[in-house]
Amino acid sequence: MRSIGLAALALLLTLTAANAERRVALVLGNSQYQHAPALANPVRDAGAMAERLKSLDFEVVSGFDLTKLQTQATIAQFAKQVRGADIALFFYAGHGLQVSGSNYLLPVDAALEDETSLDFEAVPVDFILRQMSRETSIRLVFLDACRDNPLVEVLAKTAGVKGASSGLAEIPIENGGAGTLVAFAASPNQLAYDGSGEHSPFSSALLAHIGEPNVSITEAMNRVTADVFKATAGKQRPWSNVSLTTEVVLHKIDLNAPLIVGEASAPQAEGGSEARNATAAASPSGSDDDQLALNVLRQKIPKLASDDPIFFDHPIDFGDPAIDGKSIAQLIKGKPRFSPVEGLDKSIWEDKHCDGCHEWNEARLCEQAKNFATNDVSVLRLEHPLGTRFKVALAKWAQGGCK
Repeated sequence: MRSIGLAALALLLTLTAANAERRVALVLGNSQYQHAPALANPVRDAGAMAERLKSLDFEVVSGFDLTKLQTQATIAQFAKQVRGADIALFFYAGHGLQVSGSNYLLPVDAALEDETSLDFEAVPVDFILRQMSRETSIRLVFLDACRDNPLVEVLAKTAGVKGASSGLAEIPIENGGAGTLVAFAASPNQLAYDGSGEHSPFSSALLAHIGEPNVSITEAMNRVTADVFKATAGKQRPWSNVSLTTEVVLHKIDLNAPLIVGEASAPQAEGGSEARNATAAASPSGSDDDQLALNVLRQKIPKLASDDPIFFDHPIDFGDPAIDGKSIAQLIKGKPRFSPVEGLDKSIWEDKHCDGCHEWNEARLCEQAKNFATNDVSVLRLEHPLGTRFKVALAKWAQGGCK
């Protein structure tokens, strides 16, 4: 018991250290422009991104449809909060423009009627980058601000400002910390689409891929680029400027753990907690009460519909109509029935393929199956993406030598 307690303490300390990473994000979205037609998606894009970042343990400072004064106040709050963060992140959706290579974001009250407008009505992107660079290690910037902007024409023709363009200019990256990633919805000097769906093509792809389990942010951007290019029939290609000296993974999961976590809580045996059951399983010399709790748990383990041997590529009669008649080899290339990660939003895992999420193969599954076979009640701890009966079949497969 003492060794188990020490192990639990070590695990707690490990988790505490892992959770000590401090992440702070600024999320802004502007749709209801006072001097230009409203944009359909930016506020929805920003709102969804704020929620996604909260689920990834970010402290989020957000603002929607803000005036210049409100934007400055929100940035000031972020500047105070982000100092010393491990990861600083900025996401913006709305109108933006560049003038002679300098990028600006436009609050909803921007009119841009004369040459002084940029100084008093727009927000320089460089100003925000300076605020998020103070004593921070990693900086991630996502700009969905390349939409066709009628205010640019006003600025160019009425105010006579030269070099004004809707497309944003490339942002140089300064050295410092563990590095920076700046991602644009479109290539430099090109326009991005607002989209006809619930989110813009860029924001939709970013929401789908940011924080995918064990996917680095650079790989996530590769996937975003591919999705946007396909969704716009090749008319829009996101672009990133990356200078990261370390791999940044926003959602780390130990895929080598004995159990694949799922969305269901473990069944609780009468007279004992899950922790108590796990202790009893690890210690055959437990008390009579522990053994009773184990026996109750074992009675809850579902039976397969057939006692036939289990083979990797032979059809199995699980006793579950949703997966009956399919082999392990077939099922691991299919779609999950339950969340592969406890609490994971359905939009992330639904319609994805199991082998892509978990890198499942015959050898990996055999190691996992051996754990189920060694500790039979572990199949009840958490739901499996393919259901509990699939774990029971894995255990039986391991007992037969993973043939």
